[in-house]
Amino acid sequence: MRVIVVGAGVVGTMHAWHAVNRGHEVVQIERESEARGASLRNFGQIWVSGRAGGEELETALRARELWEGIGEQVPGLGFRPCGSLTPLRTELEIAVAEAAVARPDAAARGYKLLTADEARAVNPALRGDFAAALWCERDAAVEPRTAQLALKQQLLASGRYTFLGGREVREVVGAASVRDDHGDVHTGDAVVLCTGAWLGGLVRELAGPDLPVRRVRLQMMQTDPLGETLTTSVADADSFRYYPAYRSEALDALNTGQAQAPTAAEHKMQLLMVQRRDGGLTIGDTHEYEHPFSFDVVEEPYEHLTRVVESFLGRPLPRIRHRWAGVYAQCTDTGRVVHRQQVRDGVWLVTGPGGRGMTCSPAIAETTADELGW
Repeated sequence: MRVIVVGAGVVGTMHAWHAVNRGHEVVQIERESEARGASLRNFGQIWVSGRAGGEELETALRARELWEGIGEQVPGLGFRPCGSLTPLRTELEIAVAEAAVARPDAAARGYKLLTADEARAVNPALRGDFAAALWCERDAAVEPRTAQLALKQQLLASGRYTFLGGREVREVVGAASVRDDHGDVHTGDAVVLCTGAWLGGLVRELAGPDLPVRRVRLQMMQTDPLGETLTTSVADADSFRYYPAYRSEALDALNTGQAQAPTAAEHKMQLLMVQRRDGGLTIGDTHEYEHPFSFDVVEEPYEHLTRVVESFLGRPLPRIRHRWAGVYAQCTDTGRVVHRQQVRDGVWLVTGPGGRGMTCSPAIAETTADELGW
């Protein structure tokens, strides 16, 4: 079988990975010279802890298993089974964590409520003031800026993979065939469009104007090396308000009894933080849903995140060396893991995983491969 994958972000690359590893030939087409979208502009977190119970959690757990196996084959991914800690300061925050630990699927996530001293034993860099922490053992991390490149090199070594960068697919021409903006036609047995936040043009033409996917904008930053090891990913209690696993009466009480900081509320913020292999910290993020998006990168969210991180670390943050904005595609029904649709004979669109793309992409692509009989 010959598979044409359009898009070289993490979702597209994982479709290419599964196809090649099942013995098929793959041509992957990317409109940039290399992917430059949300797949690179994220934390690199394999984030099991906050996923909704049921299909979403099952997808994340399967993806976590796949990421670990792929990481053994591709050291350049920088896969690390680091887990995560969410430091907690108030009784309301601790109550939400207690409700999470009481979930029937808590063991599958690796949830455990730790004292402050126990949390510092797991992550000694957390020298700030907090009362307890929620531990999630199943969380992990990879290097987002280099993961696709490392996977691409492994795919090229198979001899069954061709990468075509700097080509935009403009047209579907017959069953399982596409034409790019160089005028070349690429024919296969299946075409998978993994176009990320690119939802106009050909995607709109194929899927129609009512595609149940929206675009979401975020802001993030990265620091100079911390100078010590941050042994886990770190979140703050605002993440409880954002992720569906934490929905409970205790969360309702938190939302009514403990207001977010004004900047965090205005920009729909949470703290997530991961240390990169060079020692720097990737920190975010904001969420903007209403179009048209602003084009400014706003400073107040960065100031808020800096204060929160410094309060957990108990020390000044290293110099911020990168600030950026990104846009990802999210199903408007946020209970769906991804939007998967056959849009023409032999042509499927796979998009809209939202902030779950890095976490769930290996399992999303595996499901596509199974459903299409690869």
